[in-house]
Amino acid sequence: MTQIVIFVIVAIVFYWLIKNVKVQHTTYSKKQFLGFKLSKESLAYSELGLFTALCAKVAKSDGRIDELEAELIGNMFTDISSLFPDPAHAKALLKEIFEEEKNAPHNLDRVAQALYDELRNDPHKRQKMMEFLVNLTYIDGTLSQSEEEILKRIGYYMGFSESELASMTERFGSYHRHSIKESSLDQAYALLRIPAQASDAEIKKAYRALVREYHPDIIKSQGASDEYLKEATEKVQEINAAYEMIKKIRGLKG
Repeated sequence: MTQIVIFVIVAIVFYWLIKNVKVQHTTYSKKQFLGFKLSKESLAYSELGLFTALCAKVAKSDGRIDELEAELIGNMFTDISSLFPDPAHAKALLKEIFEEEKNAPHNLDRVAQALYDELRNDPHKRQKMMEFLVNLTYIDGTLSQSEEEILKRIGYYMGFSESELASMTERFGSYHRHSIKESSLDQAYALLRIPAQASDAEIKKAYRALVREYHPDIIKSQGASDEYLKEATEKVQEINAAYEMIKKIRGLKG
């Protein structure tokens, strides 16, 4: 089965979480972080740092972090760091936290419990974060046993029942299995806006540019509607399917 990447879904979920979802009449905004004393320790123990740590553990749970997962995580770093007065410093600290936490499976329960304690009174935000993690496990097109197990552990500590997590997992799994559109090879090149004789490097460049084009910018975009989210998701699914088809035909990796 051709690898299908649902990059845009997780990107949109996080975008929605950071900028547009109201939780207890509050949203994440740059204003909130003006007085934040940024250090590795303060960021690591904040809800965004703890969430980054869980993302690291989920991404590494199947043993490796592939190119597209890394690109997704990179966009996540940009989204979070842009909230702080010194984005470059914040991004560097987030990367440090991620690198440390991806190799520390032993503290998963503690991190998940700490995040729950931070969000105890924000069930909507917990829901969005859990949805992000579920989507993250589907990036490579399958839900492995190790990924399923880590989701169950996180879900338990984040206050979700087995049935709630199963419903969430099935919903995203079903969406992944049935919503991808197939295209012919000519259509695939057209979707990527490149000629059939384009080089492998040009194909990769075009694909990444299109993914960035349809990834909502949390600072410039405001109040995305459900219809917009649906259209953006479908568009990038078509782009991903086209890219995977071309990769398979050409024998490209990455």
